[in-house]
Amino acid sequence: MYNFQKHTANSYQQVHVETGVAVADPHKLIEMLLEGGLEAINKARGAIERGDQATKSKAIRQAVLIVEEGLRSCLDPTAGGKIAEDLERLYKYVAWRLTVANLRNDLEILQECFDLLSTVHESWCAIRGTVGSGRLQ
Repeated sequence: MYNFQKHTANSYQQVHVETGVAVADPHKLIEMLLEGGLEAINKARGAIERGDQATKSKAIRQAVLIVEEGLRSCLDPTAGGKIAEDLERLYKYVAWRLTVANLRNDLEILQECFDLLSTVHESWCAIRGTVGSGRLQ
């Protein structure tokens, strides 16, 4: 019975995320990526504290994927100029530090990555309505 409930909850969450993505504007999509990265880091933190290596690794891989293939792919260096370049370097740094945190089970590094993405998230939310598309301009 537990597996059925877990599967049902996971399915609901997946549909909820897919529905959110389908109706979100480009700005909201980046916000959702940032939130997903932060959530994955928190999940990894909890897994380290419980000694759950499999969940920790999966959560950190998810966070790296969000940063590398989600957030970095949204950057437009031509339109974004220096800000896009700075974010590119930041995202590369966060992905690298997440990998180190995974290897070392390092909660301090996870906190550093969380703080960096949280700052970007807060800034991104603050400019809501002033950006014409999801690409940094």
